[in-house]
Amino acid sequence: MKCLYFDCFSGASGNMILGALISLGLSSEELIERLKSLKVKNFQIDISRKEKSGISAVYVDVKAADEKKHRHLPEIERIIQDSNLSDGVKRKACAIFRRLAEAEAKIHGIPLEKVHFHEVGAIDAIIDVVGACIGFEALEIEKFFCSPINLGSGFVEMAHGKFPVPAPATCELLKGALVYSSGVQGELITPTGAAVISTVCESFGDFPRMKLKAIGYGAGTTDFKEFPNVLRVFLGDLVSKDSNRETLALLETNVDDASPQTLGFLMERVMEEGALDCWFAPIQMKKNRPAVLVSVLCRKDVVEKFCEIIFRETGSLGIRITDTEREAVVRENIRFESKYGLVRLKKSKLKGKVLNIKPEYDDLSLIAKRTNKPIREVEREVLRDLRNNEWQE
Repeated sequence: MKCLYFDCFSGASGNMILGALISLGLSSEELIERLKSLKVKNFQIDISRKEKSGISAVYVDVKAADEKKHRHLPEIERIIQDSNLSDGVKRKACAIFRRLAEAEAKIHGIPLEKVHFHEVGAIDAIIDVVGACIGFEALEIEKFFCSPINLGSGFVEMAHGKFPVPAPATCELLKGALVYSSGVQGELITPTGAAVISTVCESFGDFPRMKLKAIGYGAGTTDFKEFPNVLRVFLGDLVSKDSNRETLALLETNVDDASPQTLGFLMERVMEEGALDCWFAPIQMKKNRPAVLVSVLCRKDVVEKFCEIIFRETGSLGIRITDTEREAVVRENIRFESKYGLVRLKKSKLKGKVLNIKPEYDDLSLIAKRTNKPIREVEREVLRDLRNNEWQE
């Protein structure tokens, strides 16, 4: 499962989030093309590289015509819903603006439907929010986490006047988040940045346990002496402490004209080539033909190799390929010197405790043949030796 970690040592804004996602690999061409379906006019997106304290980061500048009117939540939701964006992007973008409207409603003491947005209702803010949601979907991010957020300090000019940093809406949005101030004068976390992060993130604090894949940097507008004004994001595959989750490929095809010998040979081939698993299941096909569902589980980077084997060995005309997630407990390979000699074992753990210890069948089989003992007896004696040597901890 892909996850994203926001490292907000210099806060975050809408365009910094967008820049960081482009830095991670979001296609700027795809982003702009998909944003066109919003059917809003008079905006332009300039994407460039800027150096911030020696760090090269992506800077996104959304240029839009000055607008006099202030939009209400229903109008913003209508702009989003009337687009050709995916349902997932629409839901997430509307959820972000709704969360922001709820914060404003609480601050001003008015009903939700009467909230009218100022800065965050402008075209550039809509582009920032919707663009971020497009990026999340394009990069296939499912889980979001955030560091403690640097708020900044001082005062900021807003539509209602001068307010202390962080702005009232930002304060309301960041309830429950871990925050601090480094003493830098200026607004580091904007309402748009706070709305996006507080809506999508499920926790704030230390890094989640992940297999790190990429790091992106989104540039802010101003420069600080104390640290680079960038939003750093980490993209990776989420794993739990006691398990390994990974996305695998499941290859399936229906075969109604293969002999048992052919299927048996196919299984041998794919397992020898490194498939994670292979199995057959009886099915009924068209014309009332009994057939076999052939399933092969493998890693995504070797799909082409296994498809070729299946095509060549079965004569199949088509293979269904789907992504599937596998959750596996932590496993450890052990080499144990038993009274019969060296035996390989697999030890599995969950939450730090041993779930099972299983001797390798091939080693037990050799011992059983050599000693002329039943394989079950050999297994019991090997495990007894193991317990006596306190290997179970």
